[in-house]
Amino acid sequence: MVPSASTKKSTVKIVLTAASALLIIGAAVAWYFFTKGFDDTATVKADYTVTAMGLIAEFKSNEAAANKKYAEKIVAVNGRVTAVESADTTLNLKMAGEDGSYILFAFQQNGQAAVKQVKEGDSVSIKGSCNGGTYSEILEAESITFKRCTLNK
Repeated sequence: MVPSASTKKSTVKIVLTAASALLIIGAAVAWYFFTKGFDDTATVKADYTVTAMGLIAEFKSNEAAANKKYAEKIVAVNGRVTAVESADTTLNLKMAGEDGSYILFAFQQNGQAAVKQVKEGDSVSIKGSCNGGTYSEILEAESITFKRCTLNK
């Protein structure tokens, strides 16, 4: 038995309606995830609290395990600032070990006012989201980076 023309039109209409609904739902979900912001780092409880030299040592001893443990986690790092660097729209604080390994903390514009008061040699506590660490064969040093940083009070 051959389906009638009206049955074919009804089926096409249902399929097109369902596809349109799925497209709208998919667009709404995509918009939500693309525009979703992050919680203010200052108000988020740190997953870990470490010293700068202890963190560097942990990454140097087993980088893969340290990346698995700290990457994309909020970490409070206590240590002495070895450099204050300005780059484009960010202000960076660096804590470095004697072997050249370092931690770099990026502060966005909303947190830069307090950071401008920090000078080399100051002991501070910084909270941020850890990007992870990488070892440079050329520099023979570990570098660990943080984003969305705030001075921990």
